[in-house]
Amino acid sequence: MFTQTSLSSSAPALSTQNAKPEIVRRSAGFHPSIWGDQFLSYASNPVVENEEEKREHDLLKGKLKEKLMTAAENKSLIEDKETLDLIDLIQRLCVSYHFEKEISRILEQIMQLVTHNDHDHNHDDGDLYTTSLRFRLLRQNGYRIPCGVFNKFKDSEGNFKESLICDVKGMLSLYEAAHLRIQGEDILDEALSFTSTQLGAAKTTITTTNPSLAAQVAHALKQPIRKGLPRLQARRFMPVYEADPCHDKTLLTFAKLDFNMLQRLHQKEVGEITKWWKDIDFSNKMPFARDRVVECYFWTLGVYFEPKYTLGRKIFNKVIAMTSVLDDIYDVYGTLDELEIFTEAILRWDINTISQLPSYMQIYYQAFIDVYSEMEAQMEVEDKLYCVPYAKEVMKKLVRAYHQESKWFHANYVPPMEEYMSVALVSSGYEVLAATSFVGMGDVVTKDSFEWLFNYPKIITASLIMGRLMNDIVGHKFEQKRGHVASAVECYVKQYGGTEEEAVEEFRKQITNAWKDINEECLCPTAVPMPLLTRVLNLARVLEVIYNIDDCYTNSKLIVKDIASLLINPVP
Repeated sequence: MFTQTSLSSSAPALSTQNAKPEIVRRSAGFHPSIWGDQFLSYASNPVVENEEEKREHDLLKGKLKEKLMTAAENKSLIEDKETLDLIDLIQRLCVSYHFEKEISRILEQIMQLVTHNDHDHNHDDGDLYTTSLRFRLLRQNGYRIPCGVFNKFKDSEGNFKESLICDVKGMLSLYEAAHLRIQGEDILDEALSFTSTQLGAAKTTITTTNPSLAAQVAHALKQPIRKGLPRLQARRFMPVYEADPCHDKTLLTFAKLDFNMLQRLHQKEVGEITKWWKDIDFSNKMPFARDRVVECYFWTLGVYFEPKYTLGRKIFNKVIAMTSVLDDIYDVYGTLDELEIFTEAILRWDINTISQLPSYMQIYYQAFIDVYSEMEAQMEVEDKLYCVPYAKEVMKKLVRAYHQESKWFHANYVPPMEEYMSVALVSSGYEVLAATSFVGMGDVVTKDSFEWLFNYPKIITASLIMGRLMNDIVGHKFEQKRGHVASAVECYVKQYGGTEEEAVEEFRKQITNAWKDINEECLCPTAVPMPLLTRVLNLARVLEVIYNIDDCYTNSKLIVKDIASLLINPVP
């Protein structure tokens, strides 16, 4: 989860109980918080509901719901391109959580028509744009629409028709659809390769003739819809959609209102989290660790933004912030002897062991225990106490993995890939975040949900692989220069030979396959309710946004604009 960062040994030591003067602490030289106290003011500001704004929001919501219901009740409108476009726009503008029943009803009827028409070989189910959009909407919502619907766009030699190249909008639609592929769907592999190449060439030629479409193409090539964070994607899409002279004014106005109303709730939450963080004062008491509580809230919003998940966000944000510091204690500051007793203390989960720890670990341990005690109290009120033992157990697994990696580092040991991955998949932190994201989600979560997660279903295994490999790809070069525990890249090169570039190429193939497994696990019938799978999917999306090109968590200056767009700047 958090890239293992390169180190230097120039920073002075913090005082610790029983510390020896000759101990030289390591430091990663993390940049300080970008935000300072900027968000503290939100903590004391109540979320005031503007009555006029609320009335307009409700009025527009009613109009859109009526439009969807009309489409659902009229067979001639079900497969109409305008209906598909409306659903797509509602989802891309991140307001579909208001219309889940209506959208599900329409898509269910569309899927029935697709199944019926699949047996009617004389039926022509649309142009490239419409066919691709229908496919993507159905796959995004869990329907197993077959990829064979794209066969008609191939020529007699089995290649995609050259005539499609002129249809940039259609190719963009196919490109987005292809990211919903699962294992064995060769036609979608070919579609993605074909459209990526052709769109790359087309984006410059259409810049002057259709700047709006050119902007969409350029962004899609960097961040396809499937791999983006819904709310961040919506914030970027709004001005693009507004520039379209044919945009739906009712929908756009509603989306803007909804975004800004929800932003005020999120501002209140990040303000309260910032106050909690300032009160425990880790930035001063443990300056070796990354001060990234606002970035953790950005991560949290990627997992769930909806109003009903306020409790989930509060729990998740505190755990991820504590996990980040825990990672730095093991990776950056702790000595091997200290980490031995620290690991034992966490595994025992007993505040009475605190006296055995160095002073800086005591500060952390007290705050750590408090976070889970608060979780326990909240779950008792919710009558969900059974969630807490699962949350604790997965954290213990993470600590064991951190400890093992610290021993590898101090022994200068580069393990074989199989041994490395058995530990590094856990140390990626993804499993902790997935389990923790379930805790505050209400009645949809049961004991069976956690048992499913702990049995490593395909979607969890794929996500663990993706999280670890993406993390290692962006961090390994800098780490290698300064000295750190070996990453997957070093382990792979040592075991199999070849170059680092070849190792990275192999890992990117594994990441691609991991996405296919994630997609497949989100198709009905699902092993657990879709809201839980959506959390797992969204965690994978966060990884894509934060670790796709660089480690944008550690070097959070790279995502300042994204954070500001969600938490500071309302939509004009």
